[in-house]
Amino acid sequence: MTSSRSGRYSNLSSPSLKSERGPGAALSLPKGGEVAPAFLSRLLSASRRQNSLLCVGLDPQPEMMPVPDVFEFNAAIIEATADLVCSYKPNLAFYEALGIDGLAALKKTVEHIPGDIPVIGDAKRNDIGHSAAAYAKGLFGYFGFDAVTVNAYLGYDSVSPFLEYRERGVFLLCRTSNPGAKDFQDMQDSQGQALYQRVALKAREWDRAGNIGLVAGATYPEELKWVRQVCPDMPLLIPGIGAQGGGLEKAVACSVDSQGERAIIVSSRQVLYASKGKDFAQAARQAALKLRDEINRCRKAPKA
Repeated sequence: MTSSRSGRYSNLSSPSLKSERGPGAALSLPKGGEVAPAFLSRLLSASRRQNSLLCVGLDPQPEMMPVPDVFEFNAAIIEATADLVCSYKPNLAFYEALGIDGLAALKKTVEHIPGDIPVIGDAKRNDIGHSAAAYAKGLFGYFGFDAVTVNAYLGYDSVSPFLEYRERGVFLLCRTSNPGAKDFQDMQDSQGQALYQRVALKAREWDRAGNIGLVAGATYPEELKWVRQVCPDMPLLIPGIGAQGGGLEKAVACSVDSQGERAIIVSSRQVLYASKGKDFAQAARQAALKLRDEINRCRKAPKA
């Protein structure tokens, strides 16, 4: 397995890592008229090469890990599953909870993932413009994520600093998988549209560079189906399978595009903690293989 990710953005004009990863990495804003390679192209390439819509969430919980070192655990999972996934998704909360050591492990983890597999930083960040720009620089520039999750609640001026990194992906929270999602996301405006629907429609309007995606949970298949219908070409990040109760068959049927692609089906605990013994990496591989194949069977079934 090739662990180096350097050089994959060496010809990009928009803010990028070039071949470096770290606070000294060169970051420059895109120039007018220049087009950078799209995150979506990298995602589709990995998905087709691996015949996979599976994204493994790298969410280390020390009390559940059979080894004490976070990077050692992540590296073993990556090496066991790298040929089975379309992407990886570290959730920053699990690393931040471990302090400086956790953040160091996160950076090493991102660098260890093969360069041809996209890494989605699940950060759910946002703030007013200049703060959002700092978040974007840290996530794309220091950690080197290929895409990140972003909360669009503050509106376009808070999202645009992320979108300026035109070769990176920006997944806006749309219809999240948690039970409390309905507290706000089902609220309707004067036109009868729910908040999550407005987010999807705004995302379509803002997607000038083709680098926006949406987060839509498997636990709400009808809403997921609506999102796919109004955003037929966007990549959709689908959490909520397995431990959160989302049904795989419906989730796949409602989220894939007309070609059976552009859906990223996330599984974390089901893969990571398939075993708490010394065989944890092999068990993770078997769990990932089974899930990838189940997803592929669902892709071939008639759409919902």
